[in-house]
Amino acid sequence: MKALLIFNPQAGNGRAKKILGKVEKLLRDKGITPDIKLTEKKGHGTELVKSADISEYDAILTAGGDGTLFETLNGLFLNPNKKKPPLGIIPIGTGNAFVRDMDLRTGEFEKAVEIIAKGKKKKVDVGKFETENKIYHFLNIVGLGFVSDVAELAHKLKIFGNFSYTLAIFAKLISLKSFPAKIEFDGKTIERNCVFIEISNSRYTSNFLMAPNAEVDDGYFDITILNKTSRTKLIKAFPKIFTGEHIHIPEVETFKARNISVITEENKVLTPDGEILGTSPFKIECLHKAIEVFWQ
Repeated sequence: MKALLIFNPQAGNGRAKKILGKVEKLLRDKGITPDIKLTEKKGHGTELVKSADISEYDAILTAGGDGTLFETLNGLFLNPNKKKPPLGIIPIGTGNAFVRDMDLRTGEFEKAVEIIAKGKKKKVDVGKFETENKIYHFLNIVGLGFVSDVAELAHKLKIFGNFSYTLAIFAKLISLKSFPAKIEFDGKTIERNCVFIEISNSRYTSNFLMAPNAEVDDGYFDITILNKTSRTKLIKAFPKIFTGEHIHIPEVETFKARNISVITEENKVLTPDGEILGTSPFKIECLHKAIEVFWQ
């Protein structure tokens, strides 16, 4: 198997570059010949995949965190070659939320390579979203409101790993506030005063079980809305987000939908797959089983 490997040496606060040799050896030992491309700056992964002759490869591999996966995915959809090779994910970043749906965790690169080598694949849904007159794609989530504020701060606290999100949550609770939003989904319209809105393709956001009923190949996104609430109630409910029980508290609403648009009175920053990119208003469409991923 010949593979294009997009490798982020700065993933995991720079720890990734120390295991590049191990990853390459593991791949070669499993009969996979990697054409390694190191990312050098934000957005570089997208550029590398977009400009590559992907018809030469049997697989596109991405090694890093959620951001590296996001860039690789968008490069694939921008590449002019209509036939997209299957995507293999090697989780070595700070956060690797999407792969939790295949029982992988950050740092389990040996297990990830084994999954790729076995060659079993699964067609999964892809989110296509439009913001600020630009189109992007995602595999994990798009959030706005409190979750975006948390993600923005967590980026600055990456030294603490997945715990950075927990630290950011408690820091951002100090300035907790809600915002009015109009949400249209599959022909229905609702108006809410929200703390956050999260649109999930997979179940996890960081290590939080945000959308426990989400499935990556069902043709739907799971919308989770936290309506206006107090700091005290949110702190009490916080442990439930690790188990998915938060969806049962009165302030939380959940819906499933294929097409979604969100309009807010003031522009809210978005976090597609944990990245800080775009603002509301935005539209999202579910591309059912649009890409193959190496799966166990």
